[in-house]
Amino acid sequence: MDDALTGLAPLLRVQPELQQICRFGAQWASDHAAEAGHWAPFHLVTAGSCSIDLAEGGRPILLSAGDIAVLPHGSRHTVRGTGTPIGACGDFGIRARALGPFALKTNTDSEPEAQLVCGRLRFGLAHHNLILAALPEVIVVSSRGNGAAEPRLGTLVAMIQEEVDGGHPGALAVATDLASALLIMVVRAHLEREGTQSGILRLLAHRQAAGALTAMLSDPARKWMLDSLAACASTSRASLVRMFHQTVGQSPLAFLAGLRLELARSKLSTSPLSVASIAAEVGYGSESALSRAYYRRFGSRPGEARKGAPAASRLAAPKAE
Repeated sequence: MDDALTGLAPLLRVQPELQQICRFGAQWASDHAAEAGHWAPFHLVTAGSCSIDLAEGGRPILLSAGDIAVLPHGSRHTVRGTGTPIGACGDFGIRARALGPFALKTNTDSEPEAQLVCGRLRFGLAHHNLILAALPEVIVVSSRGNGAAEPRLGTLVAMIQEEVDGGHPGALAVATDLASALLIMVVRAHLEREGTQSGILRLLAHRQAAGALTAMLSDPARKWMLDSLAACASTSRASLVRMFHQTVGQSPLAFLAGLRLELARSKLSTSPLSVASIAAEVGYGSESALSRAYYRRFGSRPGEARKGAPAASRLAAPKAE
């Protein structure tokens, strides 16, 4: 398929809601409860730096000016100053007031050490959005420097900041529309960076193959057989095998094996669960079975991968075998 993203355009649309402008001094923390109704929190860092701690544990995710973080599954989390200890409690002197059409949260009357635009979004067709199933718990994309996934992200970030600071008529409406474009580009940048390499995006763009993929993602521990996957795809075994070979160059069960290992690698970097628990969650009967398969695929053991895991993991590509 020449452009899988074009076929998925309706699923990439987002409806943002700008909730707060945050300006904080050195010590601060802001807890965010889990979102319901398919809402996904986002944090746009416009100045300074901060950290995100996930409720289930894992390493803190460090964000700097120009970074955009989206939590596609609405996970509970805490955003805090980089100098604030993990788990620190208190109100930190945070107060709320109006800033023109925006709501401002702050704990300082001087130059803030961190400034963020925070809100939430809903994906288009949220109740049937297959992209959501394939997204990791946190997406982080940078708009700055040569490492920016999309050079125009920086321009949109600057324009949003100008609307927030400028007090122009219609600033909230303009900033919301700019945020919509920005967040679509963030998701697109992530999918282009990760999804097209894994084949996940190509499978999602195929209606019947997407049914099998969604079943795998929703219950990776199940002992899937070709018959049951074909039923989820509303097609025959032979047709499903042909679809997968044409789309990702693998059989469905070979793709599932790789997907399980990628899910394990993602969980190792974001979850405090034991290796044995992760093995069970992704469909391996024992820790040793996962360890052997993991070593064959990645050349390291799960424990070694956890020690060297990056702060913000991304679901990577199941490779052809």
